[in-house]
Amino acid sequence: MKATYKSYPSNLTTEQWIFIAPYLPVAKSGGRPRSTNLQAILNAIFYVLCSGCSWRMLPGDFPAWQTVYSYFRRWRLDGTWLRIHRYLRDWIRLHSSRSTSPSVAIIDSQSVKIGVLSNKSVGYDGGKNVKGRKRHILVDTMGLVLMVVVTAANLSDQAGAKTLFIRLKSQKRWFKRLFLIYTDGTYRGEAFVQWTFDVYDWILEAVLRTDRHKGFHILPKRWVVERTLGWLQWCRRLSKDYEKLPQNSETFIYLAMIRIMLRRLA
Repeated sequence: MKATYKSYPSNLTTEQWIFIAPYLPVAKSGGRPRSTNLQAILNAIFYVLCSGCSWRMLPGDFPAWQTVYSYFRRWRLDGTWLRIHRYLRDWIRLHSSRSTSPSVAIIDSQSVKIGVLSNKSVGYDGGKNVKGRKRHILVDTMGLVLMVVVTAANLSDQAGAKTLFIRLKSQKRWFKRLFLIYTDGTYRGEAFVQWTFDVYDWILEAVLRTDRHKGFHILPKRWVVERTLGWLQWCRRLSKDYEKLPQNSETFIYLAMIRIMLRRLA
């Protein structure tokens, strides 16, 4: 069914919609036929992501905000967003003549202020002087997100990395070739490095700053994950953490990457 809503910069193009549509869940059998335009649902979700508006402030030419949010939540709970993200990432890696399973990754974290009144997974990062949440992110050498975990900002990088690694290992069939992860200095420590190798057979290699360079300079390997964190700032919804639940924060990060990958593929 052809959409009748206005055109917004965040809308999917026809080519992008054709590309992503096969990965969306089909309507359940029985009951009334689905009348909701899924392209309009996706456009509404991307509008929230890019504009940073609340669900209740969606323009009237989109479906009702309750309907849009119900799809956003339903597809988070059943893993649809993660599956779409994985499929698109595999497409891009194959298009670049790479294996779908990366062998090298880079990890980093980003503390962001909280933008809503919430006491769930909220803390104070004394190093960054930020009260809010911390995004622990693992990317491949192309800057594509492999895994995201959002925690309270007062959680250490190593503790956040442990949570991320546990979640990553649960999807080990997608990361069979992974063996090396580049980090910054906060992930150093013989106990943590040894634990990672003993439990997961992954090697942690720290890329550190040197005294030879003064001021800002690009660090080998680490610039890739820092660039990905910069990509997230293109979406106003991610300028702060506006979500009451950290799971929703993670979903919006995956959505930001889905949008970036769709623009590359179509």
